[in-house]
Amino acid sequence: MGKLYTLLDNNYDEMVAIRRHLHEYPELSFEEVETPTYVAAFHRALGHEVREHVGKRGVVATLHGGKPGKTVALRADFDALAIQEENDVPYKSKIDGKMHACGHDGHTATLLGLAKVLNAMKDDLAGNVVFIHQHAEEIAPGGAKPMIEDGCLDGVDVIFGTHLWAPTPLGDILVRDGAIMAAADKVEIMIQGKGGHGAEPHHSIDAVALASQFVVNAQQLISRRIDPLKSAVLTIGHFEAINPFNVIAERVVLAGTVRTFEEQVRRQMEKEIEAVLNATCLAFGASYEYRYTRGYPPVYNHMKETEFIARLAADVPGVENIITCPPFMIGEDFAYYLENIPGTFFFTGAKKPEWEVAYPHHHARFDFDERAMLIAAKTLGKATLQYLQGNQ
Repeated sequence: MGKLYTLLDNNYDEMVAIRRHLHEYPELSFEEVETPTYVAAFHRALGHEVREHVGKRGVVATLHGGKPGKTVALRADFDALAIQEENDVPYKSKIDGKMHACGHDGHTATLLGLAKVLNAMKDDLAGNVVFIHQHAEEIAPGGAKPMIEDGCLDGVDVIFGTHLWAPTPLGDILVRDGAIMAAADKVEIMIQGKGGHGAEPHHSIDAVALASQFVVNAQQLISRRIDPLKSAVLTIGHFEAINPFNVIAERVVLAGTVRTFEEQVRRQMEKEIEAVLNATCLAFGASYEYRYTRGYPPVYNHMKETEFIARLAADVPGVENIITCPPFMIGEDFAYYLENIPGTFFFTGAKKPEWEVAYPHHHARFDFDERAMLIAAKTLGKATLQYLQGNQ
């Protein structure tokens, strides 16, 4: 491990340079062109076996060790978000309206830096390492599923992944066995009323008033219809009624997200949201269209692999605390990998010590402590070496 840590320390500056380059040139989900090309070229220069266009835009690189053994997969995503960056930093995004506001640039830099170091140690590796560089994590149906269908997990025995997590202090590693992230579904609704003059509401069916009432009514599902010992979230994030100020709107478009952990709760939310919508519209003579689209399933970590990471991370340089975290209501298509093979997904704290409060992920001023990449690389690298050594 000493060699691994020393080589990573020596390559840290390059890791930072890679991250900042990617940050300057973000690409949105399902639009990635230059990023996968950059990643593939990096691996080819190391002599790795490289597949491009996996699942359309993903990259899979394989490092064959000098000795026979198991195969470990490590995954990093590389898509950005449609956000105008507001940070005043030398590596600020050069693409208007696009930004790495979730740390995927750091994930990719971490994996590339680790790939270079493991390549330097390949003669001693008892097995293989598959580097999965995934596109389109941010938008369902995501990149993981098509990459799996295209064979990215073929021959893989275990998979590990991490997310650099800005709200958590640098040096903390968050782990959890079982459900660690929620299913992430989408709700789309159109309420059709009857337009009219703003001064004569009795001649109209006010779609804005109806939609407002529905949003309020639907929140009762969480507090009064879902078992209080179980978790669910319903957020309506889009409410659109483009209309003159003095005209009663006849149509409103709504969209939102539902987050759950259990399949029974997921089905219940899908059914009861429409029941509330139907009742609200029926009371005033309006009609509606309703679409519930399932997104990523919950992320369920495997117990053995989670305990493995928790044990080994405790001695990784830079790690100060191993914390069993509560489940997060965020979603991640890493879930699909864990549905196919054993593995675990953990969070690597990335909050700078001088920050009183970190800007959240998906914020225009999001950033993270780049030293977290080194901690993540050392943790993933140690997991890889120990797993291969322990399973010869």
